Amino acid sequence: MTGCVVLAAGAGSRFGATKQLAELGGVPMLEHVLRTLAESPVDRTVVVLGADAERVRSAVHLHGATATLCERWAEGQSASLAAGLRELAGCDRVVVALGDQPGMTAESVRRVLGALDDGVRAARAIYGGRRGHPVAVDSSLFDELRAVTGDTGGRAVLVRAGAMDVACDDVGGGGDVDTPDQLAAMRTGESA
Repeated sequence: MTGCVVLAAGAGSRFGATKQLAELGGVPMLEHVLRTLAESPVDRTVVVLGADAERVRSAVHLHGATATLCERWAEGQSASLAAGLRELAGCDRVVVALGDQPGMTAESVRRVLGALDDGVRAARAIYGGRRGHPVAVDSSLFDELRAVTGDTGGRAVLVRAGAMDVACDDVGGGGDVDTPDQLAAMRTGESA
C-alpha cells in the first residue's frame, strides 16, 4: 500500500499569513496539492495540519485526504513528518509532499515511486539541479524518519539511505511558496 503525507502544519511566518489558504487561480494553495495527489498513484493521503488547523480544514476541499493534527507543529517539519508517518504506519511506502508546492504534478509522484520500484529505498524529485519534493521512501526508513527532530525534515536520513535523484524538470512544479512575491510570480505565470 502506498501512502502520502502532505506537510501543511506551518504558521507561514515568512509568508506573513496562513499560506495554505492563499489563493492561486481562485483555489487555496493546499487544495492544488491535494487535488494532484488524488490523481496520483497513492492509496491513502494524510494532510498534517497545525497552525490555524480548524480554519484550514474548513476552507480546503481535501479531495479524499484525511486531515490529522500535529500538536507539536511548532517544533518544525520533522514533528509533522512523524505525525503523518504514524498515521500511515501500515503502508509499504510513502510519498512526502509539501502543502505549499501547488505546481507539483502527478507525474513527479509517479517518477519518484518508480525509483522505489527499481529497488532503491528513497527517491526525491530534482528540478534544475535542486533537490525537492515529492520524496518517496520505503517502510524500512519510517522509524528513522520518525526519530528526526528539528526543521530539516528527513534530509540526513535520505543521504544515509542513498536516495536516488529523479529528474522532474520537464514536468514542472518544483517550486514551493515561502513568500507573497513567490506566489505573485506563480500568479503571473498562470496568466501568461
